Amino acid sequence: MRDPAPVIVVGSGAAGLACALALAPRPVALVTKADGLGGGSSPWAQGGIAVALGPDDSPTAHAADTLAAGAGTVDPAVAALLTEAGVAEVRRLLDLGLPLDRDASGAPALGREAAHSAHRVVHAGGDATGRLLVETLAKLVAASSSITLHDRTIALNFAVRDGGVIGLHALGPDGEALTLAGPVVLATGGVGGLFAHSTTPPDATADGLAMAARAGARLADLEMVQFHPTALAVEGGDRLPLLTEALRGAGAVLVDAAGTPFMAGEHPQADLAPRDVVARAIGRRVAAGKPVFLDLRPALAARGADAFPQVMALLAEHGFDPFTAPVPVTPAAHYHMGGVLTDADGRTSLPGLWACGEAACTGVHGANRLASNSLLEALVFGRRVGEDIPPTAADPVSTLPPTPAPDAEASRAVLAAVRRIMSARMGLARDAAGLCAALSDLEDLDAPRLSPGAANALLAARLLTAAALERTESRGAHMRLDHPQPVDAWARRHVVTARELLEFARAAA
Repeated sequence: MRDPAPVIVVGSGAAGLACALALAPRPVALVTKADGLGGGSSPWAQGGIAVALGPDDSPTAHAADTLAAGAGTVDPAVAALLTEAGVAEVRRLLDLGLPLDRDASGAPALGREAAHSAHRVVHAGGDATGRLLVETLAKLVAASSSITLHDRTIALNFAVRDGGVIGLHALGPDGEALTLAGPVVLATGGVGGLFAHSTTPPDATADGLAMAARAGARLADLEMVQFHPTALAVEGGDRLPLLTEALRGAGAVLVDAAGTPFMAGEHPQADLAPRDVVARAIGRRVAAGKPVFLDLRPALAARGADAFPQVMALLAEHGFDPFTAPVPVTPAAHYHMGGVLTDADGRTSLPGLWACGEAACTGVHGANRLASNSLLEALVFGRRVGEDIPPTAADPVSTLPPTPAPDAEASRAVLAAVRRIMSARMGLARDAAGLCAALSDLEDLDAPRLSPGAANALLAARLLTAAALERTESRGAHMRLDHPQPVDAWARRHVVTARELLEFARAAA
């Protein structure tokens, strides 16, 4: 066989870095639109990594909590795989230098977050887990001679031959065409950039999802967008600052304007109820003009301000003193449980294409992700993908012809409109009238010469909205006001293609 083609990994968050490391010493082309390593949402993750390390815990118990939070659509086999393999993965990272916080005995300190039955969430640097995890992985990637970094590079589309993916078309830092040959891994993150109110960076424009959709890959659970209950309610900025769920795990309490706690009346687990329950409880009040606040003082008294350095810094930046008064919070788009359909090894429906991390839908999150399972998923499935890809010879790939420069003003306008429509119609509560109106409005936005990010965001928004219209029930993060109860027939993954969804959208709009 000729020299094996490099594996093309698109994305430099936790999943992409973990996959690239698992592939080494095989040649890897790491493509990212970030400037350097460590892009995406992973560095912003304030929560920790859920892993059953405690003496009174087990992967089986962790898997059971994952199933319970997922509202009936989690794949039990994949949940068991995640929680079992996650223990070994976190221990491996400890040996490689991940600086987890320690308790008095020197063991990793274990916190508790919503819907977990045990203390099993490990942190690094208090609420800086995502940043320190990515820094640890990025140092290892930078030290690997087999990984070539293509940063400030925008992935455009796959090179496809006979129904299989054989390479990637991209634009380099100066806008020059770049063509890479080899199998492709999507680790491009989620869809938070489609919403006006999001905890993720605005460049999370569903690039991998849109690329896979255009190539005909099967997709799953696109309607399942998780809204974090406690983003800091402030105006301006590209993203809403996140107030980690670990605060409520340490004792912080949600209160109304009078300072009265209210979550005990919403769910038996009160402030530690599943995220969809807490987000909707807050969202109903905010929509009715009744502000909601998070009282951090019990958590700060229990753990100290040093346990939450990022939270304390962002509160100071916005002029809040959590020692003297509760701070205002609101739900915001946070995580996509749906994505490109994969099996347990990250294989998609297209030969030559794998996916991992938030871009993938493995079935482990179901309709509602269990807190702090996302970084664990990125690590476990990033490794599984890297170990699954067989060496292949590179097929020749033709370069793309020159294309006109995008219309920057039209692209900005389309992105702003997409975010406005999605926040208004595809938020915490949905109904057929609003979803149909959104589909019609999104159809009207199509324009020539859009930037790749704007084109991807527009396509993904149409797909997510059509999937939400098609799923006529309420389950987990997906709430339909006109179909308020779960339906047994929908207790499954919602598997579709872009063609099917767009045909449905055209008929509905």
